[in-house]
Amino acid sequence: MFWIISLAMTAIVAWVVLAPVWRGRTDSQPAAAYDLRVYRDQLREVDRDLERGVIQPDDAQRLRAEIGRKVLDADRRLAEARPSGAQGGGVVATVLLVVLLAGGFLLYLREGVPGAPDMPIAERLAAAEAAYRNRPSQAEAEAAAAPRPPMDLSEADPAWLELVDQLRAAVAQNPDDPRGLSLLVTNEMRLGNIAAAREAAERLIAVQGDRPDPTDLMRLAALMIEAAGGLITPEAEQLLVRALRIDPTQPQARYLLGVMQIQNGRPDRAFPLWRRLLEEGPESASWIPPIRATIEDLAWLAGIVDYVPPAPVASSLPGPDAAGIEDAMSLPEADRQTMIEDMVAGLQSRLATEGGTPEEWARLIQSLSVLGRAADARAIWDEAQVRFAGSETALAPIAEAARQAGLVQ
Repeated sequence: MFWIISLAMTAIVAWVVLAPVWRGRTDSQPAAAYDLRVYRDQLREVDRDLERGVIQPDDAQRLRAEIGRKVLDADRRLAEARPSGAQGGGVVATVLLVVLLAGGFLLYLREGVPGAPDMPIAERLAAAEAAYRNRPSQAEAEAAAAPRPPMDLSEADPAWLELVDQLRAAVAQNPDDPRGLSLLVTNEMRLGNIAAAREAAERLIAVQGDRPDPTDLMRLAALMIEAAGGLITPEAEQLLVRALRIDPTQPQARYLLGVMQIQNGRPDRAFPLWRRLLEEGPESASWIPPIRATIEDLAWLAGIVDYVPPAPVASSLPGPDAAGIEDAMSLPEADRQTMIEDMVAGLQSRLATEGGTPEEWARLIQSLSVLGRAADARAIWDEAQVRFAGSETALAPIAEAARQAGLVQ
């Protein structure tokens, strides 16, 4: 059926393109032919006027000579407009069209799937279910993922690195301290130590007992997704489902489950999840930009052709930007440093605990760069890559800020 429809459409297009070229001027006479008939009628009219005595012989001779020149010019134009020229152009057009169609066919043979059979919706759903059930395990996905480049700590604040070492020692002495484990997860993420952060996150979940914090469950799942190269494995899915059983409103877990449905070919299941998140907001949430960027295409894939996403609600981005920090430079030294550090610390704390938009993460990286805290900016960049794993749209502004700060090439 596919080939029949394709051949029929190709034939129709070829006819529409070539028919006017091959017809040329044969369907309607050129203007020169009409001019010749008019001039011949004029010559006959001159003869009739001469017979009736309306004009003199000299005037008749002059009119015949003038009309004769027009007849010769019209005859020349008629010869130039003969169909032979149009037929030559038709041959060229036909050859070009055949070359284009052949090129398109060869391109399809190379890039397409000529032997793919028709796939009714039932078979598509069955294939999606098979893809879902045959996902690689966490260990298999991690083994297949590209290795993560080590973080350059040459510019890291030695005092901060010393504090992290002290934190590690404290957690080793008191491995059941939830507060220490949570801090260790955050700092290991900032150092780019995904394996160490994951180990601490797993320990944190274990010490919390039967009802762990759903945000901590989601964070562990995000670390596993990062380690698996962005793939949501069955083990990561179990953590997300567990988080939602404790808190059905947990937004990041719902967002990641939507990503999982998309990865397994079920946009019809992902769309309701993302639609609800978009409607709930807030617009400043970190999961809103990637949803808003793709929700209309997702709706179309889900079979909802008339979906119109809600208009974004304008919101200011709290926290400092580079211009704000430059303005603070005009203050006295002590006040300036206090103001800048307070602004950056406030934004950093809020993003770590509540999350934020990609633009806010980018702003924090820019602010730390202006302050000369390259190591801290790099740590935030590494953490953002974990937070926004699987969403290139959300990572784009953060990556641009990291590039401007010299963190990436």
